[in-house]
Amino acid sequence: MARFRLATPEDIRALTALECSFPPEDRFSARTWRRLLKGNSAVLVSDSGETLTSAAVLLFRKGAQIARLYSITVAEAVRGTGLSSVLLSECEDISRQRGCSQMRLEVRATNSRAIRLYERHGYRVMARAAAYYPDGEDALRMEKPLTGLSREET
Repeated sequence: MARFRLATPEDIRALTALECSFPPEDRFSARTWRRLLKGNSAVLVSDSGETLTSAAVLLFRKGAQIARLYSITVAEAVRGTGLSSVLLSECEDISRQRGCSQMRLEVRATNSRAIRLYERHGYRVMARAAAYYPDGEDALRMEKPLTGLSREET
């Protein structure tokens, strides 16, 4: 079973490397990672002991009950193992613990694998954002109510 922890500034180089398979316009710079680690956010990671195997970025607004899943990444070597599903569940738990009642995200309209993952977890499309990404691709805006107890509370 994967063990998750909050990322630290020492993880920035590994976080940047984890995104190497992303299109350049979708990658975060080291500067962006530093800003995310200091902001009203949570950067959750898992590692194999040698390298990071997954990462997710959650954004929170003061006073808001909506968490935003800003990014989720799983290393190519461990894709298809169910790690993304467990990581998503961990993100939902963190959001509940922070008092959020909903989670929202955007996903490339052509990313069928991610869309299926989100749908299996109960996310539904609430809108389509035309030309959302820098390359002009549309995004689907998805949302899920975070009702019930977290896995730790059950």
